[in-house]
Amino acid sequence: MRADIYDVIRRRRDVRAEFTGEIVADATLLRILDAAHRAPSVGNSQPWDFVVVRDRGTLEKFAGHVADKRVAFRESLPPERARTFEPIKIEGIIESGTGIVVTHDDGRGGPQVLGRATVPETGLYSTILAIQNLWLAATAENIGVGWVSFYDEPFLTELTGLPPGIRPVAWLCVGPVHEFQEVPDLERFGWRARRPLTEAVHWERFRP
Repeated sequence: MRADIYDVIRRRRDVRAEFTGEIVADATLLRILDAAHRAPSVGNSQPWDFVVVRDRGTLEKFAGHVADKRVAFRESLPPERARTFEPIKIEGIIESGTGIVVTHDDGRGGPQVLGRATVPETGLYSTILAIQNLWLAATAENIGVGWVSFYDEPFLTELTGLPPGIRPVAWLCVGPVHEFQEVPDLERFGWRARRPLTEAVHWERFRP
């Protein structure tokens, strides 16, 4: 039976330590990517592409780069925040065995993209919607996804051979998992709690 969409949203997690080490099957991966590719986009511009990375050498090279960035971030923190951050795992690049680099082409759709004239960021928003589609589809398949954001953009651009004008938006670690954590990692480790819905909903006008 297909998982209820609300249950999928509730179960979705940013996965780090729960990957089994197995490689997600190609048929499953393509179903997930098909869901991502069906995301809405401004002017139907479809500004995304997906680079699937499984080469062990490339995974290790990116993991090493991310590890260096993690150290730099930890050293920038006040001592009490550094202690909170220390046990938090920030990536599962090697463990997942599959990386998906989601890219954005701001020029796709031509110079006049319907719906983007007054809010140019809607192109990038469209690519983010594709990532959300991917993440929810993966969760419905019991496949974990972890978004890695500790990297220098030029490094990832060169690593994956992206041409000029194509921007990497996310490296997603994708693979089967032992389980999805009931409580998100950043809440479990005390980094930040979730805001209650009552604080996020405003009626008619924004209230501080």
